[in-house]
Amino acid sequence: MGKDKLKRFAENKTFKNLFQPTVIDMFNNDFELKGKWNKKYFENNKPIILEVGCGRGEYTTGLAEKFPNKNFIGIDYKGARLWRGCKTAMENNMKNVAFIRNKIELVCSFFDENEVDEIWITFPDPQPKKQKKRLTSGRFINNYSKLLKKEGIINLKTDSQLMYKYTIDIIKYNKLELIFATDNLYGENIKKTETHEIKTHYEKKFLAENKKINYLKFKINNIKNIKELPFKFIL
Repeated sequence: MGKDKLKRFAENKTFKNLFQPTVIDMFNNDFELKGKWNKKYFENNKPIILEVGCGRGEYTTGLAEKFPNKNFIGIDYKGARLWRGCKTAMENNMKNVAFIRNKIELVCSFFDENEVDEIWITFPDPQPKKQKKRLTSGRFINNYSKLLKKEGIINLKTDSQLMYKYTIDIIKYNKLELIFATDNLYGENIKKTETHEIKTHYEKKFLAENKKINYLKFKINNIKNIKELPFKFIL
């Protein structure tokens, strides 16, 4: 392991905005802030926005800066990456930001029912050969459905046509509410919003390579038992 990683892991332990319970503990127990994020950590009743697979936390901190009237939490398992987001939030005294280092599969151990208002999934691994590991697969959306409020929204940004089209099929198959979808987010006919200004390291890289960015948002609307596609989805 490189010295930089070791330094970051050591500094991670000092960040008050980073929570790092062990995976084993979360298999058997709920996190102490589950159902209490607003009351015990943020000390307000503002909406909670969750970014799953947040990487360096660029989107989490970017959104938090633009929307100080909301609370933002990023979850990822890569501690060296999370270090950047934690440090940015600490250096800028961002009181509306927190990070969790743990597996996304265990997200239900960290949040109670109806505790989350919105979810962002930004440039996840499309997992070409492992459909069930995609962050918009049936099993993951099932978990999100347990956290989201009835009107809660899920957003996906990806450079992957496979991930984009697969997610649309998941939405259609389970009769979820597709609010918006585009295979060219920065196209001329797309109305620009504040979220257009926030770009992750990977998004900037993809745009420099002239790749189109796909974006969609949808609602689960309290539909339970989200099913996986009954066929293997391959482009």
